[in-house]
Amino acid sequence: MISMRQRTSFVPDVMPHLSAGRHRNPRRGACFMEFASYLAGERWSDHPACTDRTLAALARGVNDLVSDGRRDELVEHVPRAVGLRGGDEVALVVAVRAAVTALPIASLERQRVLAAGILSLCALLERRGVPSHDLREEAHRALDEVPDAARWARTHIASIPSRRARIDGISCELVVATAVVGAARACVDDPDTHLIRMLTAAVDDVERLLRPASPATTPLEARIPAPAAL
Repeated sequence: MISMRQRTSFVPDVMPHLSAGRHRNPRRGACFMEFASYLAGERWSDHPACTDRTLAALARGVNDLVSDGRRDELVEHVPRAVGLRGGDEVALVVAVRAAVTALPIASLERQRVLAAGILSLCALLERRGVPSHDLREEAHRALDEVPDAARWARTHIASIPSRRARIDGISCELVVATAVVGAARACVDDPDTHLIRMLTAAVDDVERLLRPASPATTPLEARIPAPAAL
């Protein structure tokens, strides 16, 4: 069975101790998305069908790069990720959130990539009418904090022929990967806090998008589905 640990301020008794990487079975541990697959009653996997693929990619990245001492702060958010699936708009929102979080602290090279991603993704969100005004406003404020990267990104986007300026799920996952690594390797005192905020804020954003009537503060006990038998 999944290894348990004593109650802490973040991990109830019924929760597992998360660890980095992929695990063959629950006896070897669990990452964020493997535990999500368990709660969803799916086959044990770090790529379950219960969660949007871009959000799942973000969860795997944060799970693997956050420090061992802070990883269990993610556990309470695992049940929230179960069932968060939608159309392409979910991938766009997740990618923008990840990029916005990492942009101020990433290296200049990654800032340029993230700034270009933010500009392209926000434009697409607006064109498609996806409810994301607050996120887009936050994104533009983040761009204002890195004017050199933003200027480079606008020039770069303008140089790409419109027929080649295609954004898909893979593009969103590349933005997410750049954001996660950028935050993890940033020259800041506490990269873990940025990584954790990146994932939890993305879950908040997707919940607001898909479940506008359900507040993100639903008690943890009410969100945990009955686990499948192992």
